[in-house]
Amino acid sequence: MTAPTADARALLSSLLHEALAKVAPATTAAIVLDRPKQAQHGDFACNIALQLAKELRGNPRAIAQQLLAALPASPHLEKAEIAGAGFINLFLARGYKQEVVRRVLEAGERYGLGRSGRGRKVQIEFVSANPTGPLHVGHGRGAAYGASVASILAAAGFEVSREYYVNDAGRQMDILALSTWLRYLEQCGEPVEFPANAYQGDYVRTMAAQLRQAEGLRFRHRWAEAAAGAADAESDPETRLDDLIANAKRLLGADYDPLHRHALQQQLDDCRQDLEEFGVTFDQWFSERSLYDSGQVERAMRELESRGHVYVQDGAKWFRSSSFGDEKDRVVQRENGQYTYFASDIAYHLEKFGRGFDRVIDVWGADHHGYIARVKGALQALGQDPSRLDIALVQFAVLYRKGEKVSMSTRSGEFVTLRELRREVGNDAARFFYVLRKSDQHLDFDLDLAKSQSNDNPVYYIQYAHARVCSVLEQWGGDPDSVRNADLSPLVSAHEAALLDRLMDYPGLIEGAARELSPHMLAFYLKDLAGEFHSYYNAERFLVDDEAQKRARLALALAVRQVLRNGLALLGVGAPEKM
Repeated sequence: MTAPTADARALLSSLLHEALAKVAPATTAAIVLDRPKQAQHGDFACNIALQLAKELRGNPRAIAQQLLAALPASPHLEKAEIAGAGFINLFLARGYKQEVVRRVLEAGERYGLGRSGRGRKVQIEFVSANPTGPLHVGHGRGAAYGASVASILAAAGFEVSREYYVNDAGRQMDILALSTWLRYLEQCGEPVEFPANAYQGDYVRTMAAQLRQAEGLRFRHRWAEAAAGAADAESDPETRLDDLIANAKRLLGADYDPLHRHALQQQLDDCRQDLEEFGVTFDQWFSERSLYDSGQVERAMRELESRGHVYVQDGAKWFRSSSFGDEKDRVVQRENGQYTYFASDIAYHLEKFGRGFDRVIDVWGADHHGYIARVKGALQALGQDPSRLDIALVQFAVLYRKGEKVSMSTRSGEFVTLRELRREVGNDAARFFYVLRKSDQHLDFDLDLAKSQSNDNPVYYIQYAHARVCSVLEQWGGDPDSVRNADLSPLVSAHEAALLDRLMDYPGLIEGAARELSPHMLAFYLKDLAGEFHSYYNAERFLVDDEAQKRARLALALAVRQVLRNGLALLGVGAPEKM
């Protein structure tokens, strides 16, 4: 007799695998269980007989009959029957389905945790925004998505490490340092012509004021010296910016590094605080500069060269990425000897695999789609298995307020920060709305909907279901632990059957969301579970006179509350007891 399991799919799969071992022991066909659209077709349907028809050269219905004959007996399976061209419909015993309530209550916050990860080490790197200004609402989607995926993977049994890659080397950080210095010079009374393509936000003025207060006139130089020999702002603004950076480094000398560190640290501290308030934390903040300081970039490039994957053209060094599926070759070292961002990215990914992760997941903006082939190609060229690297693309989130699109630009300073969004709609709505769509789908963030207290607002709808259970329990006034061993046989109504089905689906849902890296699957599941409960609440009374029925319904409500709470926690969303 098959032992009961909290996951109905696992139970039925084990039974079918035993039958399959007798009917087609050599097959590699996969057993897939789907929920039929109509209840009369059973709790689950399987098409394994249709899959085997060609392999066994037999009629699918006849193969299905053989499988049913070989199916082990189980008190948890009421019946199995053949339908249509050879589908196998499986009907779970009512008692087994009712027992899911007890399984949920016994497991508590551990209900739904799986073992498919088998403790394999996974690193997920996400957000990783350049520390050149406050996080904006676009970064928020990557933060919510990455944090939710990490939690779901951990729930599925993986050992997860969360990482933020700090781009603290390169031109963008030099532009931020320059912007801070020029605002500092302004505050020292210098008539600065501030570049239009430098960072414009008020946060730059704040950093400059901090520098002025802490260091006095230490970093002061004449504007005429700072601008000497710089290209014309109108005809060549980017070259002018580079010239101003070069002048700053020359004039400040040893003081440039403290200026650079000041700007970097202020933005990193702000970013870390913002994310922590958003419920997003990291196990490691990895410095890009450390790759240069430790020589890892240089070593990775030497390794590529020694393997014959680098050539020189026009004074620059090129990686033969076109040999690995990229559309063209890529520069890894410019003619002036400076390494490109791509070179440090290669070294970083090589370093990740060197830490012993079984799988590495990068969460990138969708505009980095073309970057995938070259990074995977570099790993392959270095003797690594590129299939161990997964890239999850996240489309940009567009914010709408009162139907108007809000434009965002980090350099101009015209952007809505993640902090502003959180203050306006709350962390819960922000976290949930960000994962309501597949990550690679466009997301319009409707502020008005996120703030509304209506059934159209999905996070409010789900949290309200949780609060309703709490309200019922408060009206009852009893000890929730006292219904753990309630007789569940009174749970026979259509609404109760629907809720039992939803509760049984939760463990499999977590496994699927982990496999697909898709937290939106969990968001939709919770919405559906809340919908089933609201329908039940509106149709049935919980505190009925019949003691057995009351205890059974209270136990079911408690199980629904537990699963709502578990799922919301994985998405970083709270479960309020009152609304």
